[in-house]
Amino acid sequence: MSLPQPAPDRGGPAQPLLALEGLVKHFPLKGGLFGRTRAVVRAVDGVSFTVAKGETLGIVGESGCGKSTTARLLMRLMEPDAGSMIFDGEPVGENEQAGGVSLRDYRRQVQMVFQDSYASLNPRLPIEESIAFGPRVHGLPAGEAVQRARELLGAVGLAPESFARRYPHELSGGQRQRVNIARALALRPRLVILDEPVSALDKSVEAQVLNLLVDLKEGFGLTYVFISHDLNVVQYISDRVLVMYLGEVAEMGPVGAIYDRPAHPYTQALLASRPSMDPARRRTKPPLTGDPPNPVNPPSGCRFRTRCPHAEEVCAARKPNMAALGEGHVAACHMADPASGHSKAGSALEAVA
Repeated sequence: MSLPQPAPDRGGPAQPLLALEGLVKHFPLKGGLFGRTRAVVRAVDGVSFTVAKGETLGIVGESGCGKSTTARLLMRLMEPDAGSMIFDGEPVGENEQAGGVSLRDYRRQVQMVFQDSYASLNPRLPIEESIAFGPRVHGLPAGEAVQRARELLGAVGLAPESFARRYPHELSGGQRQRVNIARALALRPRLVILDEPVSALDKSVEAQVLNLLVDLKEGFGLTYVFISHDLNVVQYISDRVLVMYLGEVAEMGPVGAIYDRPAHPYTQALLASRPSMDPARRRTKPPLTGDPPNPVNPPSGCRFRTRCPHAEEVCAARKPNMAALGEGHVAACHMADPASGHSKAGSALEAVA
């Protein structure tokens, strides 16, 4: 099988494939007699990060922290309220004559795999037609689109002669997710966003799908944004990890730095919540208690301060800067900033040294 080739690389390996700056998405809450906006849900509130070419960026955090909203903003399934998106050096959604990437071209180069493998497929279409639908919409002749669909079925481990004419209800959850992965690759994308792609699968099938994703990334020259609440899965598949809390970036860095030397108390609590196989290291008390604050009215200063054991007055008074800890490792915590005024300022730097 001849593997589909991605779109041309315009800026070279040093230029990020995707760069986000100050991305904001608020959802209005309406009420009253005239349906006026009474408040807003701050789902994504000033998120900035880059995705390098050929890497897998893992995004983790509790439910409600803004992971899935971020994924939909990346896919432009919804428009951001503020912020900029740069794809391979060109602004997204701008006029092509002005040097931007049109949404049509952007959506061809960026595809998404959703969590619910069954709801993602049309139950009335055979799976080869579901895979071929996107290429046909983008102008590929029907015969070539079906041929590409059959090639991709083989690439994801489903024999075309056995599966091409089956319907979604005739497949297992793992097989349906393989179909969704094949459909995401049908337009020869450069970036694939995976939103909880294995969370609904049992562990044996999960491992198979993860290994498939690793192989496809290498074979097709892909870049991944992998969103999950499962810290072990993210550790296995990611090159870098971004930790979100209440719509903001709490910490970001190489996977080894995040898992071995977490600097933010929230990241430390998430990692400590993983069950240990060593009876001597099992916890009797949860490392993190309580629910995240209401995103309609988040706490002042550091949004994690209401659950943080190290919170001080400065945490309520001022929002922490994103402190650099070396080798691309950054954390939005006053303890990581020696000039913050926190009594433990600089302790995070010592921890990661």
